[in-house]
Amino acid sequence: MKKWFAALALSCAFVLPAGAQEDPVRIALLHGLSGSPLEAYSKQTQTGFEMGLEYATDGTMEVKGRKIEIIRKDTQFKPDVARALLAEAYGDDDALIAVGDTSSGVAMALLPVAAEYERILVVEPAVADGLTGADSNRYVFKTSRNSSMDMQAQALALQPDENLYVATLAQDYAFGRDGVAAFKAALEGTGANLVAEEYVPQQTTDFTATIERLTAALRDQPGRKVIMIYVAGIDAMTPLASANLDRFDIELSTGGNILPALVSYKQVPGMEGAIYYYYELPENPVNDWLVEEHMKRFNSPPDFFTAGGMASAMAIVKALETAEDWDTETLISTMEGMSFDTPKGEMTFRPEDHQALQSMYHFKIAVEDGVEWAVPELVREITASEMDIPVGRNNQE
Repeated sequence: MKKWFAALALSCAFVLPAGAQEDPVRIALLHGLSGSPLEAYSKQTQTGFEMGLEYATDGTMEVKGRKIEIIRKDTQFKPDVARALLAEAYGDDDALIAVGDTSSGVAMALLPVAAEYERILVVEPAVADGLTGADSNRYVFKTSRNSSMDMQAQALALQPDENLYVATLAQDYAFGRDGVAAFKAALEGTGANLVAEEYVPQQTTDFTATIERLTAALRDQPGRKVIMIYVAGIDAMTPLASANLDRFDIELSTGGNILPALVSYKQVPGMEGAIYYYYELPENPVNDWLVEEHMKRFNSPPDFFTAGGMASAMAIVKALETAEDWDTETLISTMEGMSFDTPKGEMTFRPEDHQALQSMYHFKIAVEDGVEWAVPELVREITASEMDIPVGRNNQE
C-alpha cells in the first residue's frame, strides 16, 4: 500500500502545470509614500497598478503560469533612498522589472541604477522630458505622459497666435523646468509671446510676490493675456483666482489634476486647458471596467494617476506575455515599438527613446450641481499624431 501511494504521488507530480513549481515573477513598485504632498499620486498609482495586473491577467495574477509578486518600497521622495531601494530590488529581491517614481527628481536618480543592473525600469507617473533624454538609457521605458505632451496639448488648447501673451508659473525642479521648456518649444512658430517665467519652491504656499511679478509682466500687454500654471502637489489656483486678475483681463490656464485639486478649479468656470485623464473622457472597454470596478470597491471614480498605474501594469503584462523569454535583451526588443491597451486607449512605446505615445484631452471647466469638483468637459481628443513630441535619447545609437 505504501508503495502504491508513493507511486500515485510521483505520478501526480508529473501532471502539475509547468509554472507551478517556478518562482514568482517579481515586480518592484517604488513610490514615495511619506513626506510629500505627492503621496496621493503614489497611492493612486499603486491602486491602478494592482487593478491593471488584475485586468490584464483575467484575475489570475499570473503570466505564463508564474505568479506575479509585487515588491512595494517607499522612496520617501528622497533620491538617495530611491537609488538604494532600487538596487536592493534588483540585487537582493531579484525583481525582473521595477516601476517608479512619482517625483521626476527622484525618478531621474533611478535611471543609472537600471543601467548598472541591466534590468527594465518602467517610469510611472513622473513626467519630466529628461527621463527619456540624454541622461536616460536603453533599459528605461516610460508609460507616463511627458512634459512635451502636456505642453503641446496645452498650447493647442490655447490656440496661440501673435495676439497671445503668456506668463508661466512652475515649480523649481525637474518637473517644472522641463514643463516650461516644453511649453516654450510648443509656442515656437505660432507668433505667441512668452513674457515671463516664474519658478517657486516645490512646496511653497506664499504666492504674493510671484503674483505681483506675473501681473506686472502682463497687465499692459496689448492682446490676450494668460497665466499658464504648471505645478504638482500644491494649490496655486486659489491664490491666483483670488487675486482679482480679471480687472487686467488676465486669464488663467492649466492642465488637469487629481479630483481633490479640481475642487479649486470651480473658481474658474470656462477655463480651458489640456488634461492627461479624467474618468469620463475616454471611451473604451478598459476604462469602462476601471470606472465600474473602482466605483464598486472604493465608492469613488478612478483618478488621474490611477489610470497611469493601470497603463504601466498592462504594458508589463503585454511584454511578459509576448516575449519569447524574459532576459533583458529580449524584453527590450519586445517592448520597443510595442502597442498596448490602457484606460486612455492604445499607447505605443516609441523605439527611439521608449516614451509611450498617447492621446491628451482638450477640456473646458464646468461647474455641475452635486459634483464637488469642477468637471473638465471634453472639447476634443488630441491624438499623439497631432503632437510633435521631441525624441529624447536615441536608443539606436
